[in-house]
Amino acid sequence: MAFEMTDDEFELLAERALDEIPHNLLALMDNVAIFIEDSYIPRRGEDPDTKLLGLYEGTALTERDGGWDAGAMPDRITIFKDAILEICSSEKEVIEEVGITVVHEIAHHFGIDDQRLHDLGWG
Repeated sequence: MAFEMTDDEFELLAERALDEIPHNLLALMDNVAIFIEDSYIPRRGEDPDTKLLGLYEGTALTERDGGWDAGAMPDRITIFKDAILEICSSEKEVIEEVGITVVHEIAHHFGIDDQRLHDLGWG
């Protein structure tokens, strides 16, 4: 059964989860914004039943060149509230899942792909 909470409650828990991420890791991030949305909307060509807990959109640090940042919009990490609440049954689980999801998406910012994340237990 899905855990229920308001948008404000989820945002507060997401902030608590972000506070758990080591500050030295956050300090290495460059030009990234984190957002919360209700749910992922599959794109053209994707399975319409696709559900994501989080999504990284941008250019990984490992792929940036010397002229990359000239006018570049921030990379974007989105956390999808409904998908996370669907798999959680307590406030504690929500905090843990948001934390795992954010670390997973931050790893993409550092150029780590899904296979490697799964190998490391962050899949």
